[in-house]
Amino acid sequence: MADQPLATVSSPLTGVVVAVKVAVGDEVAEAATVVVVEAMKMEHLVLAGSAGIVRDIRVAPGDAVSPGQPVLVLEPAVISAPGAPSGATPDLDDVRPDLAELLERRHLLTDAARPAPIERRHSGGRRTARELVDDLCDVGSFEEYGGFAVAAQAARRSPLDLMTNTPADGLVAGIGRVNGDLFGGERARCAVLSYDYTVLAGTQGQRNHQKKDRLLELVERLRLPVVLFAEGGGGRPGDSDFPVISGLDTRAFALYGRLSGLVPLVGVVQGRCFAGNAALLGCSDVIIATADANIGMGGPAMIEGGGLGVFAPDDIGPVEVQAPNGVIDLVAADDREAVSFAKRYLAYFQGPLGTWDCADQRELRHLVPEARTRVYDVRGVIETMADTTTVLELRQQFGIGIVTALARIEGRPIGIIANNPAHLGGAIDTPAADKAARFMQLCDAFDVPILFLCDTPGFMVGPEAERSAQVRHFSRMFVNGASLTVPFFTIVLRKGYGLGAQAMAGGSFRSPVFTVSWPSGEFGGMGLEGAVRLSMRRELEAVEDEGEREELYRSLVARAYERGKALSMATNLEIDDVIDPAESRRRLVNALAAVPAGIRPGKKRPCIDTW
Repeated sequence: MADQPLATVSSPLTGVVVAVKVAVGDEVAEAATVVVVEAMKMEHLVLAGSAGIVRDIRVAPGDAVSPGQPVLVLEPAVISAPGAPSGATPDLDDVRPDLAELLERRHLLTDAARPAPIERRHSGGRRTARELVDDLCDVGSFEEYGGFAVAAQAARRSPLDLMTNTPADGLVAGIGRVNGDLFGGERARCAVLSYDYTVLAGTQGQRNHQKKDRLLELVERLRLPVVLFAEGGGGRPGDSDFPVISGLDTRAFALYGRLSGLVPLVGVVQGRCFAGNAALLGCSDVIIATADANIGMGGPAMIEGGGLGVFAPDDIGPVEVQAPNGVIDLVAADDREAVSFAKRYLAYFQGPLGTWDCADQRELRHLVPEARTRVYDVRGVIETMADTTTVLELRQQFGIGIVTALARIEGRPIGIIANNPAHLGGAIDTPAADKAARFMQLCDAFDVPILFLCDTPGFMVGPEAERSAQVRHFSRMFVNGASLTVPFFTIVLRKGYGLGAQAMAGGSFRSPVFTVSWPSGEFGGMGLEGAVRLSMRRELEAVEDEGEREELYRSLVARAYERGKALSMATNLEIDDVIDPAESRRRLVNALAAVPAGIRPGKKRPCIDTW
């Protein structure tokens, strides 16, 4: 081999030699490190490049080198036992100390690292913050933000104590996929904020506020829906690492509130939710609560501190109060059903589905009784008309004179507002008007078309009704209906009287994409019986015989019904058509197909009314 030319190994960069790894006469392998050069505080390994014997070393530690400068000379040779070259394949199961430290910290974030508080949680029949996130998000899709945060209490607690007992500072936050089996790509992405009640009672600490701020800013930028698991006690007074007097410069409430109308906001609560946690929950588009939840703007400590008495947590805002008063949209039996509701709700805002099924539409012909004064269940109409198992009713226990529900028609999301003839004959009172107006805002904000199912004698009347500020509340239906940008449609099932009927058509029968009636429809400026008694009072009083007077009254009412029936309305072009009830779904499908899908560049409205 002596006749082979010598090989020169050169420096690939400008730097300073910090080590020479070989000596003259050493045998080196092709991938062996021969010299280490430092540049900009970083060490660069200079490799031999070919196997051989070191014949000359031309640099020493401390020497400055430049690109292409020789550092040593090799005589090429076949190396029988080259040893382990520096570039050898590493042991893939080897765990370096820095990785071991990371894995240990990750373990401290898991429920398995804290068996005692987790066992207490489970013994109360509730799952942990991380279990809720895992149930909501597709398997393996959740990426956590700020998981290594701990409570800002280093001044009075040890690092190990904080890492062990305040993981993630009591808030699991990140981005995952929800309903990925139904909706792919960006449509399935969702931000999740889950307060951990096993960490300082789910309170809002200084660092978990920072995490919220970070994630909510990302949500606004990426336009992601949010699911908030809000169980917790509000602000935390025990954090001591930052100089805070009042904490009133906290940004979370402004950031979360600013998302209203931009992205869907879903609030979920089990157990106790007070103060700041309740404030965030109340900003959500929809509130889902388990049957054992308590929700209040002030918890026991705040109430007692205000001199208002001593109350147990369970006395404050239980579900039996907060569902009928309209705070809660969906009541779940437990946290599993609550998560299921959250996933179902989000799906309406993630897009259409390609597969669907529905009931035999001829059933609709038999759901409104022939007897015009007989009550029926309007929910049966909704369930039959919509795709099978797609109806999700909101605020069922509040404003019961109107039903508001999300559903699908041939896979496409739609909002449904229907009068409930089983309550006040379908008359619209203050709670029902509030419920309908707010639901219009919700659908309009996220481009969900609306179907009005009208069966109302009008708005509620009388001195007692006016005590509820009905003039203002009822008019919310007009101003919101007139502001709708989504396509909306009205089908009159039976009664279409007065201002109430107009409110169920966006303010006028001319406002919807179509206003049609079933053959059972009847119309008038007010209830026909009352209209006859008022308009024909003198004629009726002129008939002295009581039997003849009653017969005249009935004939006048029958004439009014004939004049106000659906076919007469259509003949006079005051509605667009009278349809076979079995045709309702087809009519909707055709109308929806004819409406162009708009692209929403940002918010349509400043916010969605929280009420």
